[in-house]
Amino acid sequence: NMNFLPGIWWSLPLVLVWATPPVTSSWWYMGAVGSSRVMCDNVPGLVSRQRQLCRRYPEAMLSIGRGVAAWTAECQHQFRRHRWDCNALERGQRLLGRVLLRSSRESAFVHAISSAGVVFAITRACSQGELKSCSCDPKKKGSAKDSKGHFDWGGCSDNIDYGIKFARAFVDAKERKGKDARALMNLHNNRAGRKAVKRFLKQECKCHGVSGSCTLRTCWLAMADFRKTGDYLWKKYNGAIQVVMNQDGTGFTVANKKFKKPTKNDLVYFESSPDYCIRDRDVGSLGTAGRVCNQTSRGMDSCEVMCCGRGYDTSRVSRMTKCECKFHWCCAVRCQDCLEVVDIHTCKAPKSAGWISRT
Repeated sequence: NMNFLPGIWWSLPLVLVWATPPVTSSWWYMGAVGSSRVMCDNVPGLVSRQRQLCRRYPEAMLSIGRGVAAWTAECQHQFRRHRWDCNALERGQRLLGRVLLRSSRESAFVHAISSAGVVFAITRACSQGELKSCSCDPKKKGSAKDSKGHFDWGGCSDNIDYGIKFARAFVDAKERKGKDARALMNLHNNRAGRKAVKRFLKQECKCHGVSGSCTLRTCWLAMADFRKTGDYLWKKYNGAIQVVMNQDGTGFTVANKKFKKPTKNDLVYFESSPDYCIRDRDVGSLGTAGRVCNQTSRGMDSCEVMCCGRGYDTSRVSRMTKCECKFHWCCAVRCQDCLEVVDIHTCKAPKSAGWISRT
């Protein structure tokens, strides 16, 4: 199964990094030199449709870099208390690709959040005038009416439909090359991620009139902070539905008849997740040795759960914190620097702390 994570661009000084963790590849680096044709033709792992889009919209590829920063940070935030913490990007790049080889909940979340990140990045770039191919939402013109009465469309409404259209064309192109179960799963989760961004599009208004009396209103549509999308997809991750292919191979059916049929907003997966307790290349697990755990928690970040029953080490460390903060009129908060001594608990390594690999 040669499925890939949706292509990821982000810019570094003089270097363009294309992150495609497919079955057989590591991470790829290339110099951003020459024409967009030369640049796009030298990026490994693209299907022909993606190369066409890359050549046609090179500035859009660079804009996606901000989306990558947004979704990777959001993924790490949502998984910060879990054994798999989405830090494979920084702590061993090959491993994220391994996670995506499995048709697991984690893979479902990564596909959804990365697809959402592309929508967010492209839509924001349109509104900020960074792309030649789009601008503010052209449909939000003239007058309209809502529960508060009439208003005029003004300002710059986020062109979410263009962001979704571009993300669907680029991100889904690789999956559309295949007709297997994994491709259908990825397409479903990619779409769920795109829909999640649009879900939190909100109307903002400015009042006009005597003393801001709101006799006249100018309104526009704006995307919410990406955290709302992350929180929503996190809930969908926790409620992800295990599925199997139906008999004719055109869609899914639930693996357990007790559960509801997945909607277009739900995340779906085929395989159960590993426990991620030990370092295992084959499943993309860094293990939890050395991870900080919470001695007083009863959740996933507790020392018992995080350390997989292996126990933990405790070290006493000193750190500077802000204390004795006071509000001063008007309008500042001033704090003292205080030395605080705290206990840090870290998970013990298993007796055999090396990599496990079945290959």
